[in-house]
Amino acid sequence: MSEHGRINMCEINCEKERPKAKKPLLIEDLSLRDGHQSLFATRGRTEDMIPVAERMDEVGFWAMEVWGGATFDTMHRFLNEDPWERIRTLKRYVKKTPFSMLLRGQNLVGYRNYADDVAKAFVNRAADNGMDVFRTFDALNDYRNFEAVAPVIKSCGKHFQGCICYSLTEPRMGGTVYTLEYYVSKAKALVDMGADSICVKDMAGLMAPYDAYALIKALKDNVDVPINLHSHFTSGMAPMTHLKAVEAGVDILDTCLTPYAYRTSHPALEPMVMSLIGTDRDTGFDIETLASINETLEKEILPKYRHLLDDTKVSVIDINVLLHQTPGGMLSNLVNQLRDMDALDRIGEVYKELPRVRKELGQIPLVTPTSQIVGTQTVNNVLFDTPDERYKMITAQVKDLCYGLYGKTAVPIDPQVQEKALRGYDRGEEPISCRPAEVLKPELEAAKAEIKGLAVDEDDLILYTLFPVTGKKFLQQKYGKEAVPESMKAITMDDVERQADILKKAKAGELVESKLNGEFPEKTECLRTFNVFVDDACFEVGVDEVGGAPVIAYAQPAQAMSPAAAAPGQPVPLQGSTVPAPAASAPAPKAAPATAAKSPAPAAKPAAAAATGAQVTAPMPGMIIKYEKNVGDAVKKGDTVVVLEAMKMENALPAPADGELTAINFGSGDSVSKGDVLAVIG
Repeated sequence: MSEHGRINMCEINCEKERPKAKKPLLIEDLSLRDGHQSLFATRGRTEDMIPVAERMDEVGFWAMEVWGGATFDTMHRFLNEDPWERIRTLKRYVKKTPFSMLLRGQNLVGYRNYADDVAKAFVNRAADNGMDVFRTFDALNDYRNFEAVAPVIKSCGKHFQGCICYSLTEPRMGGTVYTLEYYVSKAKALVDMGADSICVKDMAGLMAPYDAYALIKALKDNVDVPINLHSHFTSGMAPMTHLKAVEAGVDILDTCLTPYAYRTSHPALEPMVMSLIGTDRDTGFDIETLASINETLEKEILPKYRHLLDDTKVSVIDINVLLHQTPGGMLSNLVNQLRDMDALDRIGEVYKELPRVRKELGQIPLVTPTSQIVGTQTVNNVLFDTPDERYKMITAQVKDLCYGLYGKTAVPIDPQVQEKALRGYDRGEEPISCRPAEVLKPELEAAKAEIKGLAVDEDDLILYTLFPVTGKKFLQQKYGKEAVPESMKAITMDDVERQADILKKAKAGELVESKLNGEFPEKTECLRTFNVFVDDACFEVGVDEVGGAPVIAYAQPAQAMSPAAAAPGQPVPLQGSTVPAPAASAPAPKAAPATAAKSPAPAAKPAAAAATGAQVTAPMPGMIIKYEKNVGDAVKKGDTVVVLEAMKMENALPAPADGELTAINFGSGDSVSKGDVLAVIG
């Protein structure tokens, strides 16, 4: 003990002063997956994980979650990264600590149930690429959706961690649906399936500390496998919940390194490490190693992502989550969708409608993908329903849920909602009761024929099968058949500093036209254009890097930009600029096929055809999935013309009148803004 009773770091880590605990608490680190997914829209890049990967390997984590969840989608859709390459790259730096992934059961890493052939192939490839722990959950806690993937995980010699999605219908555990008996029965079912451990997955931070104590004690009394607790910080209760779970004997806790913790993420690791020193649950972690990692993250990595954090709130706690039970990722999706639709003022109506929709859809837990299903349908109801009609615009996923394609809901779906959703449903109007995947046809062979000549291996094929529209676009970029948009490219710390300097000058009123030696310099090929936002104003700023130091060439009010002009979560594109390439440590892409051509220029957004008839317009921003009709086809009012993806859910947009389709203004994969004319009926 140091002078004046202060604890010295050396003394904390000295074996003599810190004997090994009898039952050390095990920790799974979530920083490199759920941490950045929760805080900045899953935009963390592989190159920004490498600087700390080797030191994280030395900490002694039970596992590191580095993959799964939304990473697979976001990497190929927004970051121009091959998701499979991330596992292989990080495995070169992390040699001792097992890798963990979040697997959505039969949903895999997507938003619908995939056929058994896809599910089995995906798990095999994930294992071959280096995944060790498969944290497997189902949004409805319907474990029939594990029957395809669990045997493959076990046959590959990997760890099958079965999840129970924690949910409530009351402020505290109990009531008639999500009771202690419910969770114990689910745990026993997972053990019967061969689960090597069980994770209680509290997505919105709803678990109260004393409920955690009772739940963990009950699970430990009824099953023999290790128990892992996963609880988000959103409500502010999670650190207390963690401590009570430790007292109850929990085996594994999920935490994040401090820079990736709190808000809608998870409790920080370091306070727990310090709290348990000298107890029989001491983690044994070296706090100085953790401090070193955090310093690198704070100074060299996180500034690149600061613009993606929600800085509109002062508090790091959202107590409202205890009222509306909306997980953080779902909440941010709702806010962004309403903002894009100029309807953010109706968020209160959404919160009021959400529990009603959730109850009508079977009181389902709010976790991907059911959180998106409930959230998107709630927004649709608020914005498009009329006094005479509810559920006026039903998403394809709600129809699938009502049919039974996601599994069995906790309580029956409202029969009136179910009947309306299944009216004219292409699979049939009577819901199924069998295992959902039993009605799905194999998908891989058909996908192989569709993507022939572009996919060079099974990893490419699976990526395309999971995400046909964005997956194909990524493969075209990966193999040089299509240019990579500037908005997808990485930014550097130099970019961050330049943008911060420009913003500082703009706020100080110093961003004015300047002369060098009394004359304006000539613009060079190095000229880069930035959009700088100051409060409610936007300025277009030209920066010419001549002789190394940036020179402000001009500053003028920028033209209004469509919300679709920038990829969600990305910084505003540096128009006309060349963003520096990723660092040399970033994973190298596979060699392009011999037939790969030189990258063409990006295709221009199609011009809208002259509106000479009834228009099919986008009711919200989104991405075109496909057109169900072609130019020249006869359509009747109510026929589906185009399928639009918004908030990762699909909306079938109907023909507003009878007639002939005379114009199609976009293509599959195109981003559109609210009000864009998608098609014209003459």
